[in-house]
Amino acid sequence: MTKKISVGKKAPNFNLPATGDQKLSLKDFKGKNLVIYFYPKDATPGCTTEGQNFRDNYSKFKKANCDILGVSRDSVKSHERFKEKQEFPFDLLSDEDEVMCQAYDVIKLKKMYGREYMGIERSTFLINAEGKLVEEWRKVKVKGHVDEVLAAVKSLS
Repeated sequence: MTKKISVGKKAPNFNLPATGDQKLSLKDFKGKNLVIYFYPKDATPGCTTEGQNFRDNYSKFKKANCDILGVSRDSVKSHERFKEKQEFPFDLLSDEDEVMCQAYDVIKLKKMYGREYMGIERSTFLINAEGKLVEEWRKVKVKGHVDEVLAAVKSLS
């Protein structure tokens, strides 16, 4: 299987339904740095903490000319509830058909309670203002992750 995405190359485009009754694509962020984080499921402990960490540092990302998008396979309706409850200042994309997940190669075989299934591996991607992938984090551990991403964003300016 060929790797669909690699650092130093143009980031894969996307065009997906998002919170706020909109459709977002990569070109909507031209001229800005963009953090895209993939997470397994709305309103689960790790995903909530990760989103809160991005939320709590959002102004620092904005100062560095960087936007943030969260992506999972949950519906827009689920995303709207999650975003509202957690007061996320950024949008969440719904990738129910896994098109973006496949392009960014984040669907992996996972194991939980002895059963195997295909799911989103927590991953984060940093795309620069020219639309090039400059950094990727895979198998993300939530603790300390946002600080690491923020440091990478600040190093771009």
